[in-house]
Amino acid sequence: MQRLDLKQLLSQKLSPQQIQFIKLLQIPTAELETRIKEEMEVNPALEEDEADDEPEEPDRDDESDDSDDPDASLDNDENTLDEDFDDRGAQDQADEMPEPEIQPKDDGPADTEANADNTDLDLSDYLNDDEIAGYKMQGDGPGEEEERDTPLADTSGSLLDSLLDQLHFADLDERQEAIGQQLIGSIDGDGYIRRDLSAIANDLAFSQNLEVSVPEIEAVLRVVQQFDPPGIAARDLPECLLLQLERRPQDEATTNAKRILTDTFEEFSKKHYPRIQQKLGLEDDELKEAINVILKLNPKPGGSGPSGLGKTQYLMPDFILTNDNGVFNLTLNARNAPELRVSPAYTEMFRTYDKAAKKDQKMKEAVTFVKQKLDSAKWFIDAIRQRQNTLLRTMNAIVELQRDFFAEGDEGKLRPMILKDIAQRISMDISTVSRVANSKSIQTEFGIYPLKYFFSEGIATDSGEDASSREVKSILRELIGKESKERPLSDDKLEKMLNARGYNIARRTVAKYREQLNIPVARLRKEL
Repeated sequence: MQRLDLKQLLSQKLSPQQIQFIKLLQIPTAELETRIKEEMEVNPALEEDEADDEPEEPDRDDESDDSDDPDASLDNDENTLDEDFDDRGAQDQADEMPEPEIQPKDDGPADTEANADNTDLDLSDYLNDDEIAGYKMQGDGPGEEEERDTPLADTSGSLLDSLLDQLHFADLDERQEAIGQQLIGSIDGDGYIRRDLSAIANDLAFSQNLEVSVPEIEAVLRVVQQFDPPGIAARDLPECLLLQLERRPQDEATTNAKRILTDTFEEFSKKHYPRIQQKLGLEDDELKEAINVILKLNPKPGGSGPSGLGKTQYLMPDFILTNDNGVFNLTLNARNAPELRVSPAYTEMFRTYDKAAKKDQKMKEAVTFVKQKLDSAKWFIDAIRQRQNTLLRTMNAIVELQRDFFAEGDEGKLRPMILKDIAQRISMDISTVSRVANSKSIQTEFGIYPLKYFFSEGIATDSGEDASSREVKSILRELIGKESKERPLSDDKLEKMLNARGYNIARRTVAKYREQLNIPVARLRKEL
């Protein structure tokens, strides 16, 4: 038996404009340019604002005056892009983006035909010259063209290309060269070949229909291992180090280093030096010289080429902070991000349609399409503007809380701070602050820091005030740096030293902070 039930539900859904704002908020400046270019490719109503461009038609001076002035939109914010959004305020919407009230769009020709006889398209909002005023991103840094265009291209070749070039110059036949190319393609980011040679033989059989044996691959592998950089294409760490030792002068220290790596590598990795001396019969001076030779070798030859096996990663700060005699000036880095505006050419289309004596169906469909693209362009520009506003509000709150650090650059001046502290200060949700902090960085007088660097938990002290975990890590690094390398400090001793300084911290917390600093245990820090 079928039943009909009536239910009343209350739910919240994100509008497309809110989703667009969230996605733009979490991407860094380095990716913003790509995102803007993608939007400009799919939306012809969105274009880059070039203030130096001359107007296309001489009889449109009044229109070009507004469209070519990027500051006009900032001076007339209340009358420009936000006129179509009755319930939206630019300053009150930094955290949330309510769905704007817009006229229902005609989604297709069918809807257009249904309304063609009853009503005409309302173009009054789109014929206003102020609607297409130029738009300049808020909080931008220097806007000169030579400063905005930052070349990011890497002109040097990769290590993979270098190895292939060396392979072509090697005295190999066609079959051996195919094996060499397969071996070079199997090298990982550290410069090692960690795949079994039998698996590489199977790859050659399936991909190139080339039947080869493991001894054939080993013969070509020995050739590839003679390429630069030294140690490339090794199958493990001992082999990598031994390959580099083969290229050194074969003196007594090099010979002893080979013996250590060949016969006592496990003891060497654990720094059990007395066992090494006992097995190899080395004196203290001989052992020390051999160890010094090994420590100068490169354990990761893949990162020593022109650009490594991967592409060079460039860090572009999202914020720029300057200190002018105690006054902090925070700006957004707008390099490589074009200034946006709604295309003025679309107003001319609407004027042509408005003055046309005969408004046929095809013209109405074209104008409906233009309206959709124009609304989309306005939403995108508004989302960019809100992104700038949210970024600046969040970063200003961080600068205010960590003012002592930004003034002196001393890590010990960092205060305990969590996402909730910033969210409460700027009246936003924690998730919004998290999106700002992720993958963003700031350029200061003391270097470039990721925003996550300024967030840390608190450690109780004897004075009753909480100290930042960054401060404790800084002191921990200082204590380990000043220790005697012959008798390194254990975690228990480090705990007692920190407690003596007033930090209430447990040994397991000391061990956790030491691991986060990539500092090994005391036994592995011991030196001869």
